Amino acid sequence: MIIVPIKEGENIDRALKKLKRKFEKTGVVKELRNRQKFTKPSIVSREQRLKAIYVQQMQQNNEI
Repeated sequence: MIIVPIKEGENIDRALKKLKRKFEKTGVVKELRNRQKFTKPSIVSREQRLKAIYVQQMQQNNEI
């Protein structure tokens, strides 16, 4: 359960923004979307490999 402490006199919009940010960080919505459809393990591993290659290239470009 996500708990957002609210200080006295704090704006409701700010509290909602904190709640949304915490909710996104937990990854609940992302996991729910992934569970709605089945993806083959080979496709999952391919996507992970491509992401790792992309991240590695970005890190190499930043070093130069």
